[in-house]
Amino acid sequence: MDTTATTGTEGKLWGGGNRPLGASYGKLMMWFFIVSDALTFSGFLASYGFTRFKFIETWPIAEEVFTHVPFFHGNYPLYYVAFMTFVLIMSSVTMVLAVDAGHKMKQKGVILYLFLTIIGGLIFVGSQAWEWGTFIRGDYGAVETRGGRILQFVKADTGERAALADFATPIHGEREQLTRDKAFWFGSESGLPSFTVEEVSEGLRANPNILIRTETIVDDEKTVLNREQSLERIKDARRVVEGANLIRNEYGSRLFADFFFFITGFHGFHVFSGVVINVIIFFNVILGTYQRRGHYEMVEKIGLYWHFVDLVWVFVFTFFYLV
Repeated sequence: MDTTATTGTEGKLWGGGNRPLGASYGKLMMWFFIVSDALTFSGFLASYGFTRFKFIETWPIAEEVFTHVPFFHGNYPLYYVAFMTFVLIMSSVTMVLAVDAGHKMKQKGVILYLFLTIIGGLIFVGSQAWEWGTFIRGDYGAVETRGGRILQFVKADTGERAALADFATPIHGEREQLTRDKAFWFGSESGLPSFTVEEVSEGLRANPNILIRTETIVDDEKTVLNREQSLERIKDARRVVEGANLIRNEYGSRLFADFFFFITGFHGFHVFSGVVINVIIFFNVILGTYQRRGHYEMVEKIGLYWHFVDLVWVFVFTFFYLV
């Protein structure tokens, strides 16, 4: 049957080939990778959303967790996270400029803007590592009850968080950490906390200005117990918690820390990988590899990946820090 007569058009029908839609094989594969990776991140964020919704009444408040800024002491909720986001977005802008310079075959322009993109990526990865360290180390400390609930402490007159060091009463005596050669039963013990439960309890009883704040959130604020309730609740404490890890954390539900480490770590690995690839391409640009080829398609392909990483962070930032 005559295809031309049937369709009413003239010309040759597309029969496949290695450049559908005018895109090269490498660029198509990058798009396939981006789509598959987007589905992976979507699954992670969906799991986070469902878990948070299930434990919404005890979920940590981001504005109270991420309050640190390097070299500054004080309460700066989400300031540094906003700075990290700004840096990553600006690195995406410089990547656009690098791709544009490549289209115009301007080698010096590609070198300049690709270098700025690498710097932005390094700042972001370094900032995320610093944020991890701060999150793991903790700030104030808390205690965990027999039921696994986290009890924090606040100052009654101001409502501000109170660090354990502000009120805990040191009890002189030798503290022994369990080791395999000294304990009949041994699980694991990473390190002794700064204070014992007894020292925290004694400090609470001796300081009437200290109250307990529970995990339960009412009207976007955690519940603060009165003095009598605080003294009664501290009797349930079984261990001191400082900082966060995959087992427990002083900010609240340990699932928050689990998701935080996994999702931000997975994204951070993507950014770090992008920086490494950008460095390789950067030196190829300096050596004139792509100038001799007559095109900078490799810069464009890594640009697609970099924009994807930037877009994913916008969703991670929204889910973890803003919502």
